[in-house]
Amino acid sequence: MAKANTIKIKLVSTADTGYFYVTKKNTRTMTDKMNKTKYDPIAKKHVEFREAKIK
Repeated sequence: MAKANTIKIKLVSTADTGYFYVTKKNTRTMTDKMNKTKYDPIAKKHVEFREAKIK
């Protein structure tokens, strides 16, 4: 079977609150780690989220 182009990843908050988003990423077009600025409701502000593996 062929390898899937999209994989699920976890975006973990850099504010160390433990909050995370789950999203999809195309592995062929985005080869590096994903960083996004999103809202963290525990910290009550926008912070950077970094990619981590889903266990």
